[in-house]
Amino acid sequence: MFFWPMMALKLTCEASRKAQGIPIENNPKNIVKNPMHLEIGVKISVFLYCKYRNNITMIYHPENYSIKDQRMTPFIDPDEIWNFINHSHGDKARVREIIKSSLDKKRLSLEETAILLNVQDPDLIEEIKEGARTLKEKVYGERIVLFAPLYVGDLCTNNCQYCGFRSENKDMKRITLSKDELINETTALIDAGHKRLILVYGEHPKYSAEFIAETVKIVYGVKHGNGEIRRVNINAAPFDIPGFRTIKDAGIGTFQIFQETYHQPTYTKVHLGGVKRNYDWRLTALDRAQEAGIDDVGIGALFGLYDWRFEVLGLVRHVNHFEAVYNVGPHTISFPRIQNALSLNIDKDHIVKDDEFVRLVSVLRLAVPYTGMILTAREPRHIRDQILRFGVSQIDGGTNLELGGYSKVKKEHQDLTMEQFQINDNRSLNEIMDELIKTGYIPSFCTACYRLGRTGEHFMEFSVPGFIKRFCSPNALLTMAEYLEDYAPQDTKTHGYELLEKKVAELAEHQNVEKLKEKIQLIKKGKRDMYF
Repeated sequence: MFFWPMMALKLTCEASRKAQGIPIENNPKNIVKNPMHLEIGVKISVFLYCKYRNNITMIYHPENYSIKDQRMTPFIDPDEIWNFINHSHGDKARVREIIKSSLDKKRLSLEETAILLNVQDPDLIEEIKEGARTLKEKVYGERIVLFAPLYVGDLCTNNCQYCGFRSENKDMKRITLSKDELINETTALIDAGHKRLILVYGEHPKYSAEFIAETVKIVYGVKHGNGEIRRVNINAAPFDIPGFRTIKDAGIGTFQIFQETYHQPTYTKVHLGGVKRNYDWRLTALDRAQEAGIDDVGIGALFGLYDWRFEVLGLVRHVNHFEAVYNVGPHTISFPRIQNALSLNIDKDHIVKDDEFVRLVSVLRLAVPYTGMILTAREPRHIRDQILRFGVSQIDGGTNLELGGYSKVKKEHQDLTMEQFQINDNRSLNEIMDELIKTGYIPSFCTACYRLGRTGEHFMEFSVPGFIKRFCSPNALLTMAEYLEDYAPQDTKTHGYELLEKKVAELAEHQNVEKLKEKIQLIKKGKRDMYF
């Protein structure tokens, strides 16, 4: 289950194919602009593997569970999950052993995860949170990747009781952005400083694979001033394999599909109509994405529909499935909590309290240490600021869920007849940038690994000694410098460069930073899109 040498081999093969003039399927939208860049990426990958192969730890060993993991086959056994919840307990020594195992780069089993979920001792809960904090600081560093959601259309044939877009909501204003409107929205996001977007669609025949692929190409084609969108991720309905392949060929980054709840009776209860009512079709959706060649996939559960402990174990079981069948874990895990939506109609028995939410995020961080974790503006500022310390790697900023909302004057209050759900952090991108900078985080818009063919970057960050200092931190600083030059008010710019100089000095204690300094100076002179 060790895919680093496989990745190096894959990249080497791609370089060979490129030299022969053969198209590279996994090079989306010809995103490697300079032919030398792919060669450099290959050399770096092979060099790192050869240099550090004796130090790279096997970070996961997929377990065998009651349902055998097989391609495109359902794998959730609710009785098995509840058995782990009801019978997995450990004393202090066992809990500390599990925390140490995570810090030693091992993905936790369902039993180990359940033991952490069942801890009741306040002191041990604090140790779990401290373990997650340590993992964040020592393994992933201080970078926080920023993105924005861009809603393309809210037509939907599903009838999900927690979603404002559901088909029976007659008060919802149904909008699909035109090409010009999509360009205007993208331009507004570029002008705010964004480089990474996730496009969001309802589930409707109009939003076919071809439609989604075309919107992706439109977004990538927008240039304004010094800005552009360099990575487009997708949150959309499941497709068949040919459909996923069509979308992949448009050059997407991650394809994100949330199971919502892994508990099938609850799933049936809250999904009353539409294709989404089919639990198994959704559960196996990202298997089909993998079969189509999309190896960057994002999973998630909507917390508040069922017992939060069950959902955490459902996510970990999903991770195990990917590892066992596709030899790679998910690129990201999301853990949104239910928020108010137009005509919200769910039982409130499983609403997750703030302290439970902090715990579940901490446990998830320890359970799957190599995977990126996304925290969205559903959460209020004080919760986001708190949870950021426990291993979150991506957050959204300046979020506006209204169709066409980014290019309009911002409203004082949300209009839930035009938005999927309520958000609770309304800060602008610059307000979040400013807050991150002042608290010592490095805001990042980096897309270098994706564009250079260094796939599985979270695995590399976690497993390869020096990878963060060698690549991730410098690239984050370069994208921050771009933001400071092009979009930041003077106060943010001043504080940002103070942090940048401090972080460059810290890197200089371990490596040569002359090339980094040269690139920063070139950015100040107007050059853009520089990375290692």
